[in-house]
Amino acid sequence: MIDPNDRPLGLAPASVMDYRELARRKLPRQLFDYIDGGAYAENTMRDNIRALARIRLRQRVMRDVSRLDTRCNILGQPLSLPIILAPVGLAGMFARRAEVQAARAAVRAGSAFCESTVSICSLEEVTAAIGGAPWLQLYVMRDRSYAERIMARASSAACPVLVLTVDVPVVGARYRDPRNGIGAELTRWGHVRSAWDMASHARWLWDVPLRGRPLTFGNLTDAVPGARTPAQFRRWVDSQWDASVSWQDLAWVRKHWSGKLLLKGILDVDDAARAADAGVDGIIVSNHGGRQLDDVAAAAHALPRIARSVGDRLCVLADGGVRSGLDVMKLLALGARAVLIGRAWAYAVAARGEAGVSHVLELMRSELQVAMALTGHDSLAQLGAHALEE
Repeated sequence: MIDPNDRPLGLAPASVMDYRELARRKLPRQLFDYIDGGAYAENTMRDNIRALARIRLRQRVMRDVSRLDTRCNILGQPLSLPIILAPVGLAGMFARRAEVQAARAAVRAGSAFCESTVSICSLEEVTAAIGGAPWLQLYVMRDRSYAERIMARASSAACPVLVLTVDVPVVGARYRDPRNGIGAELTRWGHVRSAWDMASHARWLWDVPLRGRPLTFGNLTDAVPGARTPAQFRRWVDSQWDASVSWQDLAWVRKHWSGKLLLKGILDVDDAARAADAGVDGIIVSNHGGRQLDDVAAAAHALPRIARSVGDRLCVLADGGVRSGLDVMKLLALGARAVLIGRAWAYAVAARGEAGVSHVLELMRSELQVAMALTGHDSLAQLGAHALEE
């Protein structure tokens, strides 16, 4: 992996990892680590990247690749790029109204944006900004009536897809967060250190706390009207994870949501088969970016078996460790119909806002096209395990 510090200062970012370095410099430590960190020892987070790096493509020559087609259709939605911006909580703390900026970039690139339940910008704000509803991610919380209200809002806005995240019955042990004062009680020195961390990042301070208000979870304000700060919202959200959610609850979800439904967080073949039996429209093979349970399979390892098992019954998507268009092609060849990126766009929006997200999507488009051409494929439909070395 190229060290972003090797890039001469002053040059434009040339990769997602360049954007990571720029985000590290711009953001307060606690916010950068919130994006960058994983659970426990962060082994699975690193394995997501390493697993993709170990996959070898099969180079083919003397094929007509003068016209490359990166279009796909995901659950009835045509995309010009098989990349979807994954839901990222708290994104509006990384850049001013970041969800709006990222959604605009996605629309312009012919991609799709998935709004997080715990976004700073509300579903309605994003919808107004892009002239149509994004995908919406949903956590089922203890207050089921709230989940019902948010599904009603999604229906009213005509969201094309509801993404039900199923791998967070409890929050994973993300050690960087409490070390930085997120979701933990701070000592007096901790408060001083946190305040200094924020105050010493002048560009972020001007962009977000001063110009990016309101800094509340836009999709949750009606549920917790007494909360006035992100910290108060975070405490409420942490208390609301519902560990009782089971397969039987899909009937309840379907009662309140008649549109396309994806389950995000499937990592096991048996769970994938049960999802197919339950009648959902698709799944996202994901370990939550290594932010939940450590030492589980990398997404790239779990994907092929799941795709072979249920790919003819479900729309199979995947995420985890994607840092380039080359990674996108590898997951497509392993059986995904499209790929979600999370940290990649979070780094970019933190570093350069909407322009950064647009640039990352175009970088990935170009990298994907180059990989397709040099492996002898002119369309996504041609990709499969034969594009990889055994």
